[in-house]
Amino acid sequence: MITINIEKRMRTYEGYRLLKVDAAIARNSVVKVTGPSGSGKTTLLKVIAGLIVPEKGKIVVNDMVWFDVESGISLSPQKRRTGFVFQDYALFPNMTIKQHLQYATGDADWIDELLHFAKLETLADHKPLYLSGGQQQRLGIIRAMAMKPQLMLMDEPFSALDQEMRQGMIGQIKTLLQKMNTTCLIVTHNPFELDGTADSQINIA
Repeated sequence: MITINIEKRMRTYEGYRLLKVDAAIARNSVVKVTGPSGSGKTTLLKVIAGLIVPEKGKIVVNDMVWFDVESGISLSPQKRRTGFVFQDYALFPNMTIKQHLQYATGDADWIDELLHFAKLETLADHKPLYLSGGQQQRLGIIRAMAMKPQLMLMDEPFSALDQEMRQGMIGQIKTLLQKMNTTCLIVTHNPFELDGTADSQINIA
């Protein structure tokens, strides 16, 4: 079980607004995070990962306290070890696809499985500069999976994929997440994306 009860004051173009989330998430589930642009969806993921510190609240992941204002607990991002798929991919320009995965894991069989899953086997020695936007996005997804995190945070992970590739990956990702016993939060601007795949939903007003 993951419990999130946080408040974070955000600066926006219109001034300041309050991100307030109170959610309980079942272990090994897929959660869709939706809300209008600027509501704080990406901020929520960064708070969970430890990249942004909220003013109030508590985050508990599988009985471990990651953050608690009252107790003064705030685990570093390194200790939280979340798998994070960034909107801008955040790839290393001088690393090949395979090197991105080897940076996260030494399990060669797992690397081969991820390359096959993302349909990137023939491009394993290519660097991001020579990949399309969709290929870069798929690399971002499997890089986050490579370390087999207990919690995956995905920010618009399918935006650069065509409809056919998107639908295929969504189902396969859930299968891999179940294999890894990983809980996953997926931010999407599409209210219909993940219908039939997500186990629950967090709506940010």
